[in-house]
Amino acid sequence: MTLDTQYLRGSMAAILSVLQHTSCPENVVFHFVASASSVNASLLRATLSSSFPYLKFQVYRFDDSHVSGLISTSIRSALDCPLNYARSYLANLLPLCVRQVVYLDSDLILVDDIAKLSATPLGESSVLAAPEYCNANFTSYFTPTFWSNPSLSLTFANRKACYFNTGVMVIDLNRWRAGDYTKRIEDWMELQKRMRIYELGSLPPFMLVFAGKIASVDHRWNQHGLGGDNFRGLCRDLHPGPVSLLHWSGKGKPWARLDANRPCPLDALWAPYDLLQTPFALDS
Repeated sequence: MTLDTQYLRGSMAAILSVLQHTSCPENVVFHFVASASSVNASLLRATLSSSFPYLKFQVYRFDDSHVSGLISTSIRSALDCPLNYARSYLANLLPLCVRQVVYLDSDLILVDDIAKLSATPLGESSVLAAPEYCNANFTSYFTPTFWSNPSLSLTFANRKACYFNTGVMVIDLNRWRAGDYTKRIEDWMELQKRMRIYELGSLPPFMLVFAGKIASVDHRWNQHGLGGDNFRGLCRDLHPGPVSLLHWSGKGKPWARLDANRPCPLDALWAPYDLLQTPFALDS
């Protein structure tokens, strides 16, 4: 997970949910990536240690300069934060002995054992696994400039390219390192600076590189979109089917809506994990 002051409240809730629902919390190790420019890094570490005295974790510093020159403005300013791109650099940041990780955004909670998600088989060649959504309008994630250029649109030729949300991924770091996938993502970001081929932050480069090539995960592991759309943050309901992970992706975050006394109905499912306590948080 990434770690910063703006999303710390969400991160704490996510950590608590992981620990409460796993059968062996002593086997869970957290790797947090924080901005090297953050003046509050020591505070973040101290907050984690005091809230979870037995938590096994490491904090890694991410140099914003790695990516700041590659970021193009997107439809929502929050998506342009350099730390939002740190997921592309995990293979460089984490020690070589860390061979596989589960990446999680900070605006989610688990209601199932993360060990099940971690055990997702990646097959013989997949670098990452995530829930796929093949009924989504995949073309909408890229601009007409992209689709009208045959040398670009042919990127998805012979690939069953489906949307996937990068907030929940199982990643084989060894395969990532061997294929230099960070460089592949950066190449698309450099092209984006010149041609404007997408509008939505760090997601499209991942889809350009991986869509149609990932191992699939059951949808129960990313009930995403609970934060509403990226413009208005309207309330959304759960997708049909079982739930192992609830994800408030989108503009509306549960802690902000609770504080404003304008919660969506599903925000009540997040509130019991709010260690930094809103008036709506339930007693543990």
